[in-house]
Amino acid sequence: MNTAGSPHNRWKDYHMAQLALFLSDIAAVSLLVFGLYFPRHRRKDLVVAYLGVNVGVLAVASALSSGKTGAGIGLGMALFGVLSIIRLRSTELDQHEVAYYFSALALGLLGGMQTTEVWRSAVLMGLIVAVLFVGDHPRMMRSHRRQVMVLDTALPDHTALVAHLEQTLGARVHSAVVQRVDLVNDTTVVDVRYRCSPGPHAKNAQHAQNGAAHTETAAPGGTAPVAVRP
Repeated sequence: MNTAGSPHNRWKDYHMAQLALFLSDIAAVSLLVFGLYFPRHRRKDLVVAYLGVNVGVLAVASALSSGKTGAGIGLGMALFGVLSIIRLRSTELDQHEVAYYFSALALGLLGGMQTTEVWRSAVLMGLIVAVLFVGDHPRMMRSHRRQVMVLDTALPDHTALVAHLEQTLGARVHSAVVQRVDLVNDTTVVDVRYRCSPGPHAKNAQHAQNGAAHTETAAPGGTAPVAVRP
């Protein structure tokens, strides 16, 4: 007697597919956290956060989708929204850390939702990990930098400010956003984005900067940046 389409076999195939998705999710988030994020950024607290978010979303998505509540895409969007609010009310994260956060969340959703096409979910998980691998690679735009600098001179003129920054950094300044100009204390706080240029001029300028300036260097008891002297 042919039992290929029996309820028992369908039940078995369904649970094997769910198990394959769970294992794919665990493998993907482990690679994301321990293979990419931690070796590159070394924040132990976010390792726990990423793993907790992933497993929590995996469990909730699996339980609700298997309960035939018709959650579907609405469930995914609701989880994204709720966890976004939680993230915004917690400690501030850098943008690359936000990317890892939502990647861990997306992996959990893909692993927990019911589907008959396990291969598609597995491919999407691999795609997420691959995008993070390339986008957060140390060689990706490594010459582009960003710093918040406190200059020991007031420079209200933008052209003079950019010229001073390029001379100090020995690099081409792409953006300089003034956060504060203090004419009384003769200081300027500026958020600068620049690109380092290889060559003797850049090296000499960098040596001069190291001898005369420090940017965003935290004191032992605080986080205030140290002033930069022209």
